[in-house]
Amino acid sequence: MVANYWYLFLFIAAPVFATPQIQHWQTTKGAKVYFVEAHELPMVDIQVNFDAGSARDALDKKGLAAITNSLLDEGAAQMNADQISYEFERLGANYGASAGYDSASVSLRSLVEKNKLEKALNNLRKVMSEPDFPEQALERQRKRFLVGIQQKQQSPAAIARDAFYAAIYGEHPYAYPKEGTAESINLISRADIVAFHNRYYVARNAVIAIVGDVSKAQAKILAEELTRSLEKGEKASALPAVPVLAESKEIKTIHPSTQTHVLVGQPGMKRGDPDYFPLYVGNHILGGSGLVSLLFKEIREKRALSYSAYSYFSPMREYGPFLASLSTRADQAEEAVKVLRENIRNFSENGPSSSALEAARKNITGGFPLRIDSNSSILGYVAVIGFYGLPLDYLDSFNANIEAVTIKDIKDAFARRINPDKLITVMVGPEEPSRMEAN
Repeated sequence: MVANYWYLFLFIAAPVFATPQIQHWQTTKGAKVYFVEAHELPMVDIQVNFDAGSARDALDKKGLAAITNSLLDEGAAQMNADQISYEFERLGANYGASAGYDSASVSLRSLVEKNKLEKALNNLRKVMSEPDFPEQALERQRKRFLVGIQQKQQSPAAIARDAFYAAIYGEHPYAYPKEGTAESINLISRADIVAFHNRYYVARNAVIAIVGDVSKAQAKILAEELTRSLEKGEKASALPAVPVLAESKEIKTIHPSTQTHVLVGQPGMKRGDPDYFPLYVGNHILGGSGLVSLLFKEIREKRALSYSAYSYFSPMREYGPFLASLSTRADQAEEAVKVLRENIRNFSENGPSSSALEAARKNITGGFPLRIDSNSSILGYVAVIGFYGLPLDYLDSFNANIEAVTIKDIKDAFARRINPDKLITVMVGPEEPSRMEAN
């Protein structure tokens, strides 16, 4: 009974939930800043995103963005890795760094006590703008990357993912693994890393997100201090457009795994896409809502072909993938793939039922407050809004945009974005028993 009251409260409270108010400006060097005041805790969260993801790697130096980002805290401003780590630790601050397809980032969580925040911020500034890229650290990271690449060959899921991205993106930068290949990692030199950092880790190519217990005036000082040592530089050039798939394709790879891993999909949508909300709500119904999704019911509950089945859109600066996935026994892989494709086609052509749409709206809007219930969660949203240039009222209008989605909107969006006749299918797993017996 308590649980029922909780859900009732959640749905009633959602429309009046106060969303974070985002303020925006630029530093004197041209970095964009997005700021949210949050005074509940005496802490501040900062994330700096650079347009320096793996899409910026040279063709023969794949993995350059990732390895550059991983080396930032291995030595900076004549401090070694241990000294950098100790400085953050003694101040009670947390440092983070990551690199994806579109962006590379550094982050800091610190107490707002003046003495501690200033020192933590100074440490972050050195790591971000004055890295030394020691040769020994490079060789250590090179070995770590090579071990990771080798381990991927033991994972059918990782093999399937790489094959899927290669198939849907062709020669586009998104086609290649973010961590590179053994060949490309071995070609990367310290000079390559220094040049990559000098080109992309610059103020005009940076977006700073700040969330925490500081005023706008204080946030402006923080942003100016962070970018003080950065060169102004230039914003990265536009990425090439993702090519349109010419035909469907099926790729099978034999792997000694216990199950066959299946990925089906094609390029889907980009950040800021006008069809974002219809596609988001539609996919929630199709395969994005776990145990109650259409794919789960059709593939697991009705036919017991897989333990789970799901789908998602992953929007990026250019068209990110639409992907549906499952794992199943080799002897029923063909049937599972057929059912997966049929459900994608049927949903694209017919859309959801009115009851399914209403349930999806309630589920998404009711759970929205929980997605922004911490400073770190808000920071993630603010960083995305800033980096991709989404509207500042994105969070304010999120639930209203969800509620406005109609069945017609979903059908129209899926008809434009998903072509069931040009789906890429990747299957990685053991050989089918019948084929093994025939041999």
